[in-house]
Amino acid sequence: MVKLTWKIWLLIIILILCFISIFGIPPLFFQKGVVISSVNQNSTAFEQGIRQGQIITKIDNIKIENLNDFSGALQGKYSGENVKTIITTDKSEFIFYSNQPPEITVSENKKTNLKMGLDLAGGARALVKAQDIKLSSEQISDLISTTRNRLNVYGLSDINVRSVSDLTGSHFMLIEIAGATPDDLEDLISKQGKFDAKIGNETVFIGGEKDISSVCRNDATCAGIYDCLETESGTYCNFRFSLYLSEDAAKKHADITGKLDLSTNNSGYLEKQLDLYVDDNLIDSLWISKDLKGRVTTQIQIQGSGTGETKQEAYDNALASMNKLQTILITGSLPYKLEIVKLDTISPTLGRDFINTILLAAVSALFAVSLVIFIRYKNIKSSLAMLFTSMSEIIIILGIASFINWNLDLPSIAGILATIGTGVDDQIVILDETRQSKNLSIKERMKRAFAIIFGAYFTALVALLPLMWAGAGLLKGFAITTIIGITAGVLITRPAFSDILKYIED
Repeated sequence: MVKLTWKIWLLIIILILCFISIFGIPPLFFQKGVVISSVNQNSTAFEQGIRQGQIITKIDNIKIENLNDFSGALQGKYSGENVKTIITTDKSEFIFYSNQPPEITVSENKKTNLKMGLDLAGGARALVKAQDIKLSSEQISDLISTTRNRLNVYGLSDINVRSVSDLTGSHFMLIEIAGATPDDLEDLISKQGKFDAKIGNETVFIGGEKDISSVCRNDATCAGIYDCLETESGTYCNFRFSLYLSEDAAKKHADITGKLDLSTNNSGYLEKQLDLYVDDNLIDSLWISKDLKGRVTTQIQIQGSGTGETKQEAYDNALASMNKLQTILITGSLPYKLEIVKLDTISPTLGRDFINTILLAAVSALFAVSLVIFIRYKNIKSSLAMLFTSMSEIIIILGIASFINWNLDLPSIAGILATIGTGVDDQIVILDETRQSKNLSIKERMKRAFAIIFGAYFTALVALLPLMWAGAGLLKGFAITTIIGITAGVLITRPAFSDILKYIED
């Protein structure tokens, strides 16, 4: 019976841990259902407690195992009247009545813990910098915190906001949102979102926690669309919601209104209106009731409208406008005016096709290399050992990526391929050394081989480090994945491969 060395046992244990990291315990591919990727925060489903990340297993006692089951369970159910819907998830059972399907989006349940970047999962990505100012690392951290808060409040899912920098030391903000379009992303971040409420030329309050105590959201008693009217040019729907001012802002409102006279045209209101500005653009003007003259009140009502060619389009536009305005009021303005340096969109279909092609190419390359090794060295065991080692390196990279929640994108895939290439080179060095210098012991030959391997490793490491910042960090995935791969190779798989060759030689 062959006694395995500690190096081989170490490789086996790490591979087991990587499989657990990738597939979980129990394995995710045994789970049934569809996962909720987003929920409209103004919907009945959200009010009932349905949240992103929950797994739908049944609808009205119909088992849901995939997207076709989900669509089939809802198809034809809604015909304009309120109907009962029972949605069972892995967390709880939810019952609600509505005349429309639940305003949620779902996707296939995850089979692994691997996180795919936008290059593979689809969505929008923006590289952003501040206009006319070079931000420090502390300033970019504040910007990221505010931006992430705004995007979370707005209700977008699968958001990744991080700091990147280039070789000149300039700091950028990289925003990735799965499932979003470039227009969505551009509209949210290209504007500072500075909200001002003015009476005449005097500012009464601004957006953010300094002046705004709270904003009514997801509550039909104080926020919503209250009427839709048809005109010759189309349809418009009005929205309104309540917000609550801080004591200081309420006193300022009272001081300013106390100086106003009544309107000459309408004695029920004051002579000046409350003008609402976003990024210095007037979006609405509200009449101020005479009852509010000089009165300290913390609750006021904001209103606006949305238009469209159809009633549904006008309703959707009004709802989007209300959500955006509520978000700006809650989060306040971004600390800097932003400029989008690069804006990309990726189709998820393209990503799936690409990764299937890459997997096929990688497997084909490994078998081709193993065949060449077999022809060169006339040893099937050595060829299989090289194939096993290369596959182990890929599994270790994926396991570590899954453990640290690293997003695998196209540069990361390129890094995996680069790791395979360097791994094959190192294994050929080890093979050649084991078959040459027969006057030296196998131990001495391995030392010579690893002297070459470590020299190549440190050379590659030094060459890869600048890529962490090159191109404003867009090549970071390639650098990190390749460094993980070659480090795991030098410390784990190459030593195990050398011990395997010792058994083969013996």
